[in-house]
Amino acid sequence: MRRAGAVGLGVLGAVAVAVVAFLVWAHTVYAGEREPSIDAWRSPEVAISATDDGFLLEPAGAGVDLGLVFIPGARVEPSAYLYKLSGIVEETGITVVVTHPTLNLAFFDTRPLEVFTAQAPDVSRWLVGGHSLGGVRSCQLAEAPQEDATADVVGLVLFGSYCASDLSGTDLAVLSLVGEFDGLSTPEKVASAAHLLPADASTVLIEGANHASFGDYGPQAGDGVATADRGTVRDEISRAVAEFVAASDLEASAAG
Repeated sequence: MRRAGAVGLGVLGAVAVAVVAFLVWAHTVYAGEREPSIDAWRSPEVAISATDDGFLLEPAGAGVDLGLVFIPGARVEPSAYLYKLSGIVEETGITVVVTHPTLNLAFFDTRPLEVFTAQAPDVSRWLVGGHSLGGVRSCQLAEAPQEDATADVVGLVLFGSYCASDLSGTDLAVLSLVGEFDGLSTPEKVASAAHLLPADASTVLIEGANHASFGDYGPQAGDGVATADRGTVRDEISRAVAEFVAASDLEASAAG
């Protein structure tokens, strides 16, 4: 009995250590860089506000009836994406909701899409998207919206990511942004998963970009080396999304 008790305590102790180690790892995040974040907050064309669930980026003037729910990559601070996403708002007039995933990992966030779309009640048509693991999760949200959903999901935008779920039979408009030197979601990996997207999905190669180029949080282990500066990548992302929105006829009348 004593031996069994000792073994049981040992197992519980090992589990406790593993849980603590996981929580420490999950909360050791890639922090957003200060300078690009400040540039985003200072943009006269974008109104940014912090929310309980992340950030809300809205056009300072008239916008369009289209929003994007953006899910960060694994263990990346939501603020790391403000600079790149603010360029999309400036270029298109869409509203962007940046989520803060549970435990900083998108797969642990089981909240329905409406938790995030409710932050912009004047917007009725939505894109979902995300970076890296956040993009994989966005595919799941696009594939299986809640039965009582109030948000009209019309498209998907992948930022250095690809789907693990099959969306090929849907009528979603899809844009896949691929970093030329992405060492994690490599162009080859993205291409090998392309059959899971609708046949008319658009793919745009962001020249000179690596995996971390889709945010601003410094180098990431296993990534390639970027040759394009953050401003150039921002412009290319914004242009690609604007052209996608226009070509897919997703724009609607001014929101709000």
